[in-house]
Amino acid sequence: MARIVRFHRHGGPEVLHIETVDVAPPGRGEVQIRVKALGLNRAEALLRRGTYIETATFPSGLGLEASGIVEAVGEDVAGFVPGDAVTIVPPLSMVRWPAYAELATFPAELVVKNPPELGFETAAAVWMQYLTAYGALIDIAGLGRGDVVIITAASSSVGLAAIQIANRIGAIPIALTRNSAKRRALLDAGAAHVVVSDEEDILARLEEIAGPNGVHVVFDAVGGPAFEPLTASMSPGGILIEYGGLSPEPTPFPLLSVLTKSLILRGYLVHEITRDSERLARAKAFILDGLADGALQPIIARTFRFEDIVEAHRFLESSEQFGKIVVTI
Repeated sequence: MARIVRFHRHGGPEVLHIETVDVAPPGRGEVQIRVKALGLNRAEALLRRGTYIETATFPSGLGLEASGIVEAVGEDVAGFVPGDAVTIVPPLSMVRWPAYAELATFPAELVVKNPPELGFETAAAVWMQYLTAYGALIDIAGLGRGDVVIITAASSSVGLAAIQIANRIGAIPIALTRNSAKRRALLDAGAAHVVVSDEEDILARLEEIAGPNGVHVVFDAVGGPAFEPLTASMSPGGILIEYGGLSPEPTPFPLLSVLTKSLILRGYLVHEITRDSERLARAKAFILDGLADGALQPIIARTFRFEDIVEAHRFLESSEQFGKIVVTI
């Protein structure tokens, strides 16, 4: 028996309940983990509300990131034994492999031994944010030294990961945030420049910062009206990678900028990386090297107890956080 978070209908944080259920042993090729910490993601709030790319089957579990200790291994699993400290690469389906539980089971290929320099709370904050940012900036956009990159929703865990990755390779990260309350924190986190979208002329500021060469890469989680000034600031042949849709307003298609500058506008999901073994291996190597040399350092906004999962989800949807929300068990 183990405690697990489930929901029986779509809705707000209040639909989440902790229930005690029987947990099956791991199957062939699977690893079962006694979870010590969870990393929270907006995808989990979307699944809970019924607006995610995956459909919940009630009663549904949820969760994409966990760290803990190997409890048991299934047949044909090599490289892991009970007692190993591990963390999880986000699975393709959180309905099939939910992480919000005292005991959680995952495919062995998604289990990674914890870097020795990381505790459970920090380890739970690693893979979603860095894989998402790495896949967009390095794997797809080919961001390089001296390139200017705009990072929207910059105070999110993925935004902060993108800032750190850009700095690690010598690119120039420009953080876009809605108000000036987080300006100082973003600069301290490594942003070369901060643009406040609700208080400044976005295009004028970006042209001032990037100069005549313009912005090579835009890494956007928002969409909405900002699409037009963002693409207008880009250099010829630049690439905009869209990985979210936080804006409640329509997103215009910037036809003139796309045509005159031969821009690439590309949708992106982290699953592109996690379901391709070769790309995932390269991403893991980059991230683990960055953690080891200190260039990549997860920023934790706040830690909650497992019993306070409803309050943790309320905070997740408040947009007040700076970095990752972690839940401990």
